[in-house]
Amino acid sequence: MTFVKDKQKILGETFDDERIKTFLHFKAPQNVNPSFHLLEKSYRGMNIGNFDTFVNFFLDSGHNINAKNPEGKTLLSIIQEHGHGKVYAVVLKKYGGI
Repeated sequence: MTFVKDKQKILGETFDDERIKTFLHFKAPQNVNPSFHLLEKSYRGMNIGNFDTFVNFFLDSGHNINAKNPEGKTLLSIIQEHGHGKVYAVVLKKYGGI
């Protein structure tokens, strides 16, 4: 049996504000801080412009930019080790990430 992809990956896709806000509604797995989960999902699923907009909505919704994963690390501390994460780290720092 052969499988064919029904969608092409779109790189650099720009979302409107309503699409960006949908990332505020992802449910965190058990034992994962909900704020950390939302930040990580947006980091993995958004280009830098969308991510910057998301972080603003995220904070306006009362979420914690310095939330930690189960290993005790913030998203900022994790992505500083990623080559492509440096520009995302700048955004997190701009909004108070440590």
